[in-house]
Amino acid sequence: MRTFLKVPGMAMARMGRRLVSKVFSSTAALALAAALCACGTKQKAPAAPPVVAVKVATLVPQAVSLTTELPGRTVPYRVAEIRPQVNGVILKRMFVEGSDVKEGQQLYQIDPALYQAAYASAMANAESSRLQAERYKPLAEANAVSKQDYDNAVAAAAQSKASTDTARINLVYTRLLSPISGRVGRSSVTEGALVTADQTTSLATVQQLDPIYVDVTQPIAVLLRLKRELAAGELVVADGNKAEVHLALEDGSHYELPGKLQFADVSVDQTTGSVTLRALFPNPDKTLLPGMFVREQIEEGHRMAFLLPQLAVTHDQKGDATALVVGADNKVELRKLVTERAIGDQWVVTDGVKSGDRVIVEGLQFVKPGATVKAEEVQSEVPGPAPANAAAPARTPAP
Repeated sequence: MRTFLKVPGMAMARMGRRLVSKVFSSTAALALAAALCACGTKQKAPAAPPVVAVKVATLVPQAVSLTTELPGRTVPYRVAEIRPQVNGVILKRMFVEGSDVKEGQQLYQIDPALYQAAYASAMANAESSRLQAERYKPLAEANAVSKQDYDNAVAAAAQSKASTDTARINLVYTRLLSPISGRVGRSSVTEGALVTADQTTSLATVQQLDPIYVDVTQPIAVLLRLKRELAAGELVVADGNKAEVHLALEDGSHYELPGKLQFADVSVDQTTGSVTLRALFPNPDKTLLPGMFVREQIEEGHRMAFLLPQLAVTHDQKGDATALVVGADNKVELRKLVTERAIGDQWVVTDGVKSGDRVIVEGLQFVKPGATVKAEEVQSEVPGPAPANAAAPARTPAP
């Protein structure tokens, strides 16, 4: 009987404790929710992002002096390779290697003894044949000799004269003369060397260096552009309606005398599509030597354009040049540019911007199109318009 009454009491106790626990948990949850709501009502809204400060340059058009710079090599105006035309032994070399020689100046002497003897023998035969033909002439007229004998005598006299001329020419060929005026190089033979008329090795080479050519190889597009500019009067023209060109030497110095660009006698390489442009330069002091590396500068006149620092110009995925411009409401705009060439650390821009535009030159990495910025002017980044007599030179390096 006691056991029956005890069990229900214990169960009731356990149920009471569970009820108290649930009530406590609900109360705590309600208190926590109330606390969170209270905190939420007290939390402030997020602050607006700060305005980024950037440096800009206001664009103004200016006159730019355009110069195309093409790398090339110097080439002699004329080249003459001295080769023997008769066989013999070299008796004497009659020039100093590396010196200037005149046209017709003797450079070598081949032993002439055999050729002198052959010439003397030919002259004797020619004289005998001539006298015989003269004796046969009156005899033929008197029918003392046949007409055939007279004709044979005349033919023999002519043949003897031709043999004499050949012997004389061979004797002259023993004196190797320079066919042009110029500078002679080193000699490949010395006295006592045997030379032959059919040898492939030249004895020496004479090169005319005044004037001198400068050859540059460029795509055909460069030639077509220069021709259009020459026809439009945009290139600086020398006498003879030839474009005036200047040279920069390999050490950075400038060659004083201007040259003339030759558009004639050029051919296009079918495999590369390139063409050789040839310019002619005076070279009285022989400063320019064959094979020198030089840079040919072609003045293309003046043009109104904008100059943008290269740091302000980027390229999109298509490779198009772009720049960020600050508008009147201080918002950033993206502009596509047309860049023509470089001037030092600046780009010559012909389209995509207008006068008065403020181009971001510093802080590009912190802004995007549509963002509001605080613009600070930097006057030194892009110079103002240059006077007509002091236009900035623009150079186009060869591709």
